[in-house]
Amino acid sequence: MAYIDIHRLGKTFGSGARAVRALESIDLSIGQNEFVTFVGASGCGKSTLLRVIGGLESYDEGSLAVAGTPVSGPGVDRAMVFQHYSLYPWLTVRENIRFCRRLAAHRADSTSADVEAASGRADALVELMGLGHVASAYPNQLSGGMQQRVAIARALMSRPPILLMDEPFGALDAQTREVMHDCIRYVHKLERSTIVFVTHDVDEAIYLGQRVVLMAPRPGRIDTVYDVPLPAVRDQDMKLAPEFLALKREILERIRETSGMKTDLELLKKLNMQSAQAA
Repeated sequence: MAYIDIHRLGKTFGSGARAVRALESIDLSIGQNEFVTFVGASGCGKSTLLRVIGGLESYDEGSLAVAGTPVSGPGVDRAMVFQHYSLYPWLTVRENIRFCRRLAAHRADSTSADVEAASGRADALVELMGLGHVASAYPNQLSGGMQQRVAIARALMSRPPILLMDEPFGALDAQTREVMHDCIRYVHKLERSTIVFVTHDVDEAIYLGQRVVLMAPRPGRIDTVYDVPLPAVRDQDMKLAPEFLALKREILERIRETSGMKTDLELLKKLNMQSAQAA
């Protein structure tokens, strides 16, 4: 049964001669507790679609529902993690994580038990993300990987049923990314959230996802959906497995085909031949 249900969804930026068709006839169903990753060439609408699911962008056509309820804006059932951490620089790690609960504590129906439970969850998330030794530090005292862990913990603080992640590890070095891959997979198993994850990295998309959705540009649309032939419990060595490498080749080839890169390569060859003749 679909938990996130997208039907014939379309999105256009601007109007008239300057209109840009960002999304065209998007049809996709995502199950509860599923981990789905999105890949595709730049400009294919991955991040736009993620923002539409998050309620941060409107859509012009079709329908979008979460658990049967139409999406018309942001909601407490969805949390987003962006590539840029957007932490509050004047708050410590623990205070950043607890921020949404601090706001909730000021509600009229809030109780001391609610505040205590929130404090306990914040402490648990600090430990889960391996941030115990920097819990009292400020963002500018942390590495990029640590800042992203804080951002993920903050998004998880309210126990969102859906976690939307827009290239959250794009700015990290390769070793830190691998650590974060295993961390977010552990979080998915522990919290049983539904995760929708946008990335440019095909290895990352396959390793993390149960399904990989490949989008094509001009206009942004779903081209192919791949089931990932890996077990639920994974380790980094699986990136060298024959089935992993075969799927990676297939996805990369399809990205080249849908983005027009093959044509561009042929043009480069012609240009190189013309330059050689001119010389």
